[in-house]
Amino acid sequence: MYLIGLTGGIASGKSTVSRMLSELGAYIIDADKLSREVTQPGKPAWQEIIKKFGQDIIQDNGEIDRKHLGQLVFANKQARPELEAITHPHIEAAAKAAMAAATADGFAVIVLDAPLLIEVGWHTRVDAVWVVYVNEQTQLKRLMARDNSGREAAQARMNAQLSLTEKLKYADVVINNGDAIEITRKNVLKAWREIDNSR
Repeated sequence: MYLIGLTGGIASGKSTVSRMLSELGAYIIDADKLSREVTQPGKPAWQEIIKKFGQDIIQDNGEIDRKHLGQLVFANKQARPELEAITHPHIEAAAKAAMAAATADGFAVIVLDAPLLIEVGWHTRVDAVWVVYVNEQTQLKRLMARDNSGREAAQARMNAQLSLTEKLKYADVVINNGDAIEITRKNVLKAWREIDNSR
């Protein structure tokens, strides 16, 4: 089993690269999806988050209002590590279970798609770190368009993450997603073909 750690900044196009890798035959473990699953009503992480952040973040259907929680965390620097301390052990356990299942099913390449791959230290547990990169101007423009947000709000969200320039320092493979989609696909395919040579 060959494990790729796929990461990138917000609005860099990481999901696009993840889909391409899936089409090539990789098994994708989406950390954001796992995060939503482990915080579903009744799950241990759900209970811990509510205990920490209060009943106000619960919607009528019992689910956590992720947008409201995100605003709370974004407004308070101390709140983010507190939330991550709750969720990350549950996400990690779910990711390990998914890897074991994928390996048992015969997948040769598994992709751990995680925005915070480097920040939480998971980059040390993979065979290769792939960073999806765009320049800051492109990233800002895409984020504003995606979220229909102003420049200041989009820049603040970008600044809350480890910059793409910093993430590049950890990269074994860089996928430049700043050009046409066909070029991105070509770069992904090239890196995919080189996996066999590195095993």
